[in-house]
Amino acid sequence: MKEKIILGVDPGTTIMGYGLIEIVGNKPLLLAMGILELNKYEDHYMRLRRIFERIVSLIDEFHPDELAIESPFFGKNVQSMLKLGRAQGVAMAAALSRGLPIFEYAPLKIKMAITGNGNAAKEQVADMLQRYLKIPQEKMFSQMDATDGLAAAICHFFQNNRPSSKSQYTSWKDFINKNEKRVK
Repeated sequence: MKEKIILGVDPGTTIMGYGLIEIVGNKPLLLAMGILELNKYEDHYMRLRRIFERIVSLIDEFHPDELAIESPFFGKNVQSMLKLGRAQGVAMAAALSRGLPIFEYAPLKIKMAITGNGNAAKEQVADMLQRYLKIPQEKMFSQMDATDGLAAAICHFFQNNRPSSKSQYTSWKDFINKNEKRVK
C-alpha cells in the first residue's frame, strides 16, 4: 500500500472531533488529533462556517488523500439529526472543495472495526486506539470526540487494508470445484 494520509472526522454541532493518520509501510501512524469546540457560537450557521473552515485548514496543513467521516446515527430527535446532518454535509463540502474522496462509515461499523464490538463504549474505542497506535497517555484527549474522529480514520484504513481474495465462491460446492487439490 502506498503511503497516504487519512483525515477522520466525527461531525458534531457542539464538538467536532478529528484525527489524522499517515500510512507508512502498511502501518498507521498518528499525525494529529483534536476537537473543534462549537458551543461558544450561538448561531448555528456560524458553527457550520467554523466546521468548513477547520476542515479546509486541516486539509491545507496535512494534505490528506482521503476523508473518512462518521455518518449520522438515527435518533428520535429530528432537529438534532437535521443539525448533525448539516454538520456532516459541511465537512464533506469542505473536503470536496479540495478534491478529497469521501468515505462514510456508520458508528456501529467504526466501533466494530476498532474493538470487535459494535456496541462498545467510547472509552473502549479510545483505549483500543491508544494501544494500537501506541499513543502516550498525556496525548490522549479527555474529549472522546477526538478519538471518535481518529477511529473513523483507522476504520477506513482497516477497510482498505483487508487481504483480498482472488476467488469468490457462491457455495461450498463452488469452493470444492475450484479447489480440488485443497480438499481431501
